[in-house]
Amino acid sequence: MELRARSRSRSRLAASAAVALLALTTACTAGTVQGRPGASGLRDPYFPKAGNGGYQVEHYALDLDYDPGDGQLNATAVITARAEQGLSSFNLDLSGLDVEGVTVQGSGARYNRSGRELTVRPAEDLKKGEVFRTEIDYGGKPKPITDPDRSKEGWITTADGAVGVGEPIGSMAWFPGNHHPSDKATYDITLSVPRGYEAVSNGELRSRADTADGRTEFVWHSPEPMASYLATAAVGKFKVTTGRTGSGVAVYEAVAPGEAAASAPGLAKLPEIVEWGTGRFGPYPFGTAGAIVLPTGSLAYALETQTKPVFSGAPDEELVLHEVVHQWFGNSVSPKSWKDMWLNEGFATYAEWLWSEDHGGTTAQQSFDAFLAGDTAVDADAGEDWDAFPPASPPGPADISEDPVYYRGAMVLQRIRQEVGDEKFFALLRGWATDHRHGNASTADFTAYAEQKTGHDLKKVWDVWLYGEDRPS
Repeated sequence: MELRARSRSRSRLAASAAVALLALTTACTAGTVQGRPGASGLRDPYFPKAGNGGYQVEHYALDLDYDPGDGQLNATAVITARAEQGLSSFNLDLSGLDVEGVTVQGSGARYNRSGRELTVRPAEDLKKGEVFRTEIDYGGKPKPITDPDRSKEGWITTADGAVGVGEPIGSMAWFPGNHHPSDKATYDITLSVPRGYEAVSNGELRSRADTADGRTEFVWHSPEPMASYLATAAVGKFKVTTGRTGSGVAVYEAVAPGEAAASAPGLAKLPEIVEWGTGRFGPYPFGTAGAIVLPTGSLAYALETQTKPVFSGAPDEELVLHEVVHQWFGNSVSPKSWKDMWLNEGFATYAEWLWSEDHGGTTAQQSFDAFLAGDTAVDADAGEDWDAFPPASPPGPADISEDPVYYRGAMVLQRIRQEVGDEKFFALLRGWATDHRHGNASTADFTAYAEQKTGHDLKKVWDVWLYGEDRPS
């Protein structure tokens, strides 16, 4: 465990300690203490140490200097947050990497590391309601994090660069933060890379400029709130194309050259999917859309990173659809905890059924029936283990991305549709995405909202399909 202060001599530390002791003594005498430590975790049901208590982040400004040649990252994170209590110290999540210095409100702060926790002690206690600015200088060679399901996330090197992906807790591998989906913030991400590389992140590209030291600097801006697991930074020799959807949403696609031809059919559907989603779920929630396609084999999954989903190899139409629909369900309306993942995956899976139905293919009811019967001739996924557990209660953290969360989650929505009829059901989908836009929601929030919006008692649907341990029939 290391404890350091930036630009302070031992005599200044001693003097500061004496002043702090006098202040504490005076406060205790008066019967009040300015601050107390923020919690080192939000007690998420599956990731109890993820996130931190006592504050909410409002904005991240990340300045990342990365060299694909040696894998070295040199970075500065400026985090603007609001104290929700008086704070004598607070925690940030950070895995690996070396912290070189920390300031809070412009003054040197003490800090120490313990596992994936970075504890920061400001020179002066922070008052409840105070907006404070923390700057962390850090660097090193970021590494992947292994999930409970054994997949890799965090900072992943690729054939021609690297990518940062974060679901559920991997973002702590490349920047310090309050890494829980319940704490959303706006972002500015600056990426400096050797000339000849592209660097892509969330939101809109504000500027791109070559610098005198043979590098190129990319400045990306995300004005809408974003959960940290949806942040990305991708470096590679991408082929970049830009355009707009029919309603004017900007599209930015960065594709590994070897994947360009195979990606073209799926990505060609992206603008149409955005427009279709707008009709079904309400206005597209962000100012930009797009995609990042990595070389095949870079990851074992695709991820709905905000405004620019990340694909490992060329995506087909169905996968593009799934990740784009997450921009409404998962990205704009984000889960309050990782137990609420079916609100992300069940909705995106149901959108696949709905897209097929709207385009003359298998209907959502036919897919629902095929899963009940295990009929893969109707729906190729119908043989999956969709009934292993209720979607609102995965057995543990390794299960939050398993089949029941996707397929049985989608079946819950079809059961609601059966109960309330199309008019009320589609009003429910649009209302949910609109009324919770850029916020967080839980399963309990959804069940209450569904009954209020439709005017139906849906208790049997919840008991059997959402929470029931037995296979529904």
